[in-house]
Amino acid sequence: MLELLTGTGLAASAGLNAYIPLLVMGVLARYTSVIDLPGGWQWLGNGWVLAILTALLVVEFVADKVPVVDHVNDVVQTVVRPTAGGLAFGAGSAAETVTVSDPDSFFAGGGQWLPVLAGVVIALGIHLLKSAARPVINAATAGVGAPVASTAEDATSVVMSLVAIILPVLVLVFLVALVLFLPWFLRRRAERRRERRAAREAGFRV
Repeated sequence: MLELLTGTGLAASAGLNAYIPLLVMGVLARYTSVIDLPGGWQWLGNGWVLAILTALLVVEFVADKVPVVDHVNDVVQTVVRPTAGGLAFGAGSAAETVTVSDPDSFFAGGGQWLPVLAGVVIALGIHLLKSAARPVINAATAGVGAPVASTAEDATSVVMSLVAIILPVLVLVFLVALVLFLPWFLRRRAERRRERRAAREAGFRV
């Protein structure tokens, strides 16, 4: 169960920022004993891989905080974030951590691809929610909210990655918060659509 929560938390983190959970796992595996990546995933701790992830993170960090550019970035990240989520889930769910000393093979029947697929689906869901929320935030704040929302997402991604590795049971808190947030967001988005439709109809009448 803890392995599943670790993988879920890391994949959800990748849905917010593709590079943070991979970088967190790589840094912790290379420089600490907090996480011990399995053989097939030890490349995440390679110095060159960490350097590339850091460079990509810097680009993502800047691009996601500029209105309009953030939308283009989200389109590109539709492929990148789910891919990173699959990698994060696969590596995290099979790794030994300070909480999980003997990972169970609960995906043994589905081979190595099942955890990756699960991570892809989770990260894609979070990415789509993030991508849908950003235009609403930008419109409501005239673009001012973009850097604030992006910074909050990055911070959440960092915290979620660390929590997933160190204390995965707290991932349940994030999942509960997401369940509570989703209905409110859907209602708000529907209200925005009704407001825009009413504004267009009023313009036609004039």
